[in-house]
Amino acid sequence: MIDEELLRILACPACKADVVVENEKIVCTQCRRRYPVRDGIPIMLIEEAESQDEPSSSNSC
Repeated sequence: MIDEELLRILACPACKADVVVENEKIVCTQCRRRYPVRDGIPIMLIEEAESQDEPSSSNSC
């Protein structure tokens, strides 16, 4: 799905922490925001992220 080299250089745009892939989403290891992946491209926009406690709504800082 996501190239390992790309995953190593990605960071959460909200808190700058590392990210991992979980259930076909990019997940921040610190704030737990989940960023979608569309057509193999991670959408690393804060307004596109889902928060851990609100899985269906967007979250911003």
